[in-house]
Amino acid sequence: MLRTDLHDGWTVRAVAGDPPPDVAAATVPATVPGSVHTDLLAAGLIADPYLDLNEQLLQWVGRTDWRYETSFAWAGGADERVDLVLEGLDTVARVELNGRTVAETRNMHRTYRVDVGALLSVGDNTLAVAFRSPVKAADEASEQIGRRPHVNTHPYNAIRKMACNFGWDWGPDLATVGIWKPISLQAWSGARLAAVRPLVSVDGTRGIVRVAVDVERAGLAGDLPLVARVGDVTVESVVPAGASSAVVEVVVEDAELWWPVGHGDQPLYDVTVELGGDLDTWSGRVGFRTVELRTEPDDRGTSFTFVINGRPVFVKGANWIPDDCFLERVTRERYAARITQSLDAGINLLRVWGGGIYEQDDFYELCDEQGLLVWQDFLFACAAYSEEEPLRSEVAAEARDNVTRLVAHPSLVLWNGNNENIWGYHDWGWQERLDGLSWGAGYYDDLLPSIVAELDGTRPYSNGSPYSVDPERHPNDPAHGSMHIWDVWNQRDYTVYRDYEPRFVSEFGWQGPPTWATLTRAISDEPLTPESPGVLLHQKAMEGNRKLETGLAPHLPQPRGMDDFHWATQLNQARAIAFGIEHFRSIAPHCSGAVVWQINDCWPVTSWAAVDGDGRKKPLWYALRRVFRPRLLTLQPRSGGLAVVVSNDSGEAWAGEVAVSRRAFDGRTLESAALPFSADAWGTVSVDLPKELTLAEDGTAELLVAEVPGAQRAVWFFAEDRDSALPAPELTTAVARTGRGYAVTVTAGALARDLTLLADKAAADAEVDEQLVTLLPGESVVFEVSTAAELDAAALTGWSVLRSANQLLHPRTP
Repeated sequence: MLRTDLHDGWTVRAVAGDPPPDVAAATVPATVPGSVHTDLLAAGLIADPYLDLNEQLLQWVGRTDWRYETSFAWAGGADERVDLVLEGLDTVARVELNGRTVAETRNMHRTYRVDVGALLSVGDNTLAVAFRSPVKAADEASEQIGRRPHVNTHPYNAIRKMACNFGWDWGPDLATVGIWKPISLQAWSGARLAAVRPLVSVDGTRGIVRVAVDVERAGLAGDLPLVARVGDVTVESVVPAGASSAVVEVVVEDAELWWPVGHGDQPLYDVTVELGGDLDTWSGRVGFRTVELRTEPDDRGTSFTFVINGRPVFVKGANWIPDDCFLERVTRERYAARITQSLDAGINLLRVWGGGIYEQDDFYELCDEQGLLVWQDFLFACAAYSEEEPLRSEVAAEARDNVTRLVAHPSLVLWNGNNENIWGYHDWGWQERLDGLSWGAGYYDDLLPSIVAELDGTRPYSNGSPYSVDPERHPNDPAHGSMHIWDVWNQRDYTVYRDYEPRFVSEFGWQGPPTWATLTRAISDEPLTPESPGVLLHQKAMEGNRKLETGLAPHLPQPRGMDDFHWATQLNQARAIAFGIEHFRSIAPHCSGAVVWQINDCWPVTSWAAVDGDGRKKPLWYALRRVFRPRLLTLQPRSGGLAVVVSNDSGEAWAGEVAVSRRAFDGRTLESAALPFSADAWGTVSVDLPKELTLAEDGTAELLVAEVPGAQRAVWFFAEDRDSALPAPELTTAVARTGRGYAVTVTAGALARDLTLLADKAAADAEVDEQLVTLLPGESVVFEVSTAAELDAAALTGWSVLRSANQLLHPRTP
């Protein structure tokens, strides 16, 4: 097979709509793969959509029709077939070759292949892709198939386009078009590999790969030789005459098992398939592992536990959204950066959320290599979907394409039917509005699981998230299956997390602003306030700022000034999520996983993310790293009082003594005890505290400290900060130059709670190794700051950079 990529020489121009005159008159160079927004940006015709109020000013882009064109030379040849392969068009498009329409597409999530051999000319050829306005196309389709409920502004559920490209409660409304994946000519004769699916199983020490092959023929009706290699094992077979498929079984003796991060290594085996000698080849990698989703009834409900190679795994997860609104900008290097940040935070699973995309191959390959589990939603989110034509065929085609593409990846451990649609049908007032219209149940209950069973069969499928296993139950029942917790944040304080005893939490979250460097790069409001225009445009959640302030009220004084507001809301976000995760881990194995919303952002915005839209780590990221560490101490209320809970998410037993002391804020020890504990590998144990430790004489000025020597510390404050006697900051600092930047030593003269060095406020490239450190009087911490900037000591130790909760009770006088 000869492949010729058609990525060069493209232009794009507006052909309908109401673009500005300079755009209407322009034909600009286009990048393929790419999108029209980034083409216009590169041509200097629009401002950066992510800055200030530009999102609002660029709504015309999504309401315009666009035409991409290129020319290419074709030398001709003797091949029986020449296919135009369109791996990703976003979204409603007409494809023309030499003036003839060869394809009409309506789905950005699937591949289209068209035989164009008869239309090609020796010499110059012209290829064009005419894109319909995505906003108008969605509006028209919604009217044609029947309006159905959805969140946000546009009826994204009427076409098969990335839902969040139309805006979400963390994302901008920047509906784009473009050739977002490769486009090529593929010339071939005889036969080609239409699909290859290596299906992995494990039998004792043997790894088994059933290589399922689909073949398309062009003139060769006889037997076709077929060779499959896995590692150093080769099996020869044939595709029988007239047949279009075959299965080759390859057995690897003494196969090394692939494990999730923290549980073992990730050996990968190369797989190669050759058809007809040299007609066509396919290559990929597999890992040998088994995966089970254990949903078993017990006396407290129904479990939802991932079991890998026979071992239950506590999921320390995060939800993943597209890392940019303009997908061509998410390179392998950018995927690698986010995956590294996830792993460094202790995360072992990423859930690819159903309002985005099936991610690029690079994402899954990197997760395979690093042992990061992947939960993959099918792309249905927060809406009702038509089950009739023309949508049904598109859904089936995209599911078949992507199950086939992703089935080899050992990191992928779950197919999930949808995000919140079953819940929405039950609780969001849809049923009366639908008035009998289909809403997607047939996809989630029948079509998608049947495609998974046919093309995969090696990993579990869940109908939705949340889902309570039995369709007769309410879909978000905490006692059964997976649940989402959103009354916390939307209506209730984060301490309500402790009222829940879920079996598995696949979404929960709390908002906070991006880092200061990201915020001020994106927004130039003067003055910059929580309610200035740019800040509000970069806050997409319904009543988001009100919820931020309401969420502060039980815990911290209401801040004055943007600097304190920014710090207080970042701090509260970190505390809220740490609070929830510590509780969920403390009730393991009853609860078998917590998947926080969310790890990443697609632009600079106030959101639930731990890593902001410029790739900077928020305080939440450091909180996740602490509470997702393999061995965790936490102080938790229990029926008899307080307890130290020891979570041991490691393969070795953990035993010793935990030193627990009740201390005054001035550092004096009031009561203490050394309590033995023993936690099995992958186990959790609770140690009740003696009453004298837990009864504070003055709750406003005392705390509990639990420590395991050489391991870690947990603290418990008897009163919220706003009601406590937390002292004014008394910090002494010393700054020393290092090879990578600076070492900032901070010593506390008085109790310092959640001490944090916001390094990006000193230099945009600066990053610190630790945040949210609580120091007792006399204790010190060294913050390692990496930066290329030349900084003086004051830049790293000033009031607005070296932050603590104490400052919010003792604000600086202007």
